[in-house]
Amino acid sequence: MAAVPTVTLNDSTTIPQLGFGTFQVTPETTKAATLAALEAGYRHIDTAEMYGNEKEVGEAVAESSLDRFEIYVTSKLNNGFHDRADALAAFDRTLDALGFEYLDLFLIHWPLPAVGDFVETWKAMEEMQRSGRVKTIGVSNFQQEHLQRLFDETDTVPAVNQIEVHPYLTQDSLRAFNTEHGIATEAWSPLAQGAVLSDPVILAIADRLDKTAAQVTLRWHLQRGDIVFPKSVTRSRVDENFALFDFVLTDADIAAITALNRDERTGPNPDEFNYIP
Repeated sequence: MAAVPTVTLNDSTTIPQLGFGTFQVTPETTKAATLAALEAGYRHIDTAEMYGNEKEVGEAVAESSLDRFEIYVTSKLNNGFHDRADALAAFDRTLDALGFEYLDLFLIHWPLPAVGDFVETWKAMEEMQRSGRVKTIGVSNFQQEHLQRLFDETDTVPAVNQIEVHPYLTQDSLRAFNTEHGIATEAWSPLAQGAVLSDPVILAIADRLDKTAAQVTLRWHLQRGDIVFPKSVTRSRVDENFALFDFVLTDADIAAITALNRDERTGPNPDEFNYIP
């Protein structure tokens, strides 16, 4: 089984660079899909309270043959709980749902700039980390100006920023800003919800390497340094998405895929998204 590279975060913890995502995986199928991922070799699972499947992720971890410390688990603070007391209570519920004594990584899911003060939310996240019940804290969908406020008004630089990244939305400027400030970039929607899988440039590279378009795209992410967590409930694709370590893209391949950028989102713009479920 291939060894997944790890990324060292700014708090000196490490995170597997390849993980398994559970966005849009129904609660009914989450446990089986997560167990399949763990059997395939994944040791990094990404969930969120908003996904409604934290309980099933926790059940899969408990029922696997692995010790808890061997599996890196991320969850995220839902949008309705940004006030300090609400955030602290929501974190308790996340731990309860997962059945864990601690969480590896907890993120603010969205900044919601027009709804509340995400700086105060981040201070609550700092409290959670000081309690020792979450090892690492970070953010998701934060733009440069959101991050700058955290730098200016709080004591902790986020360890990660989980943002939409794929060949049609390469996010080079924000990724560079993250890197400049010691923040690891995590890429959600790494395949643009499948839109890039029929791209002629990617298909040509895949044909030359005898790989799939998904494997080539995920390898592009890894070689650019991003943390990535594709999701599938089909075992063959779970295995396929893990088989990324027996080939290498050339610099020309990386450049050709990066040049596909259209600044095209599959999800909301964080500057405009203020949805509270």
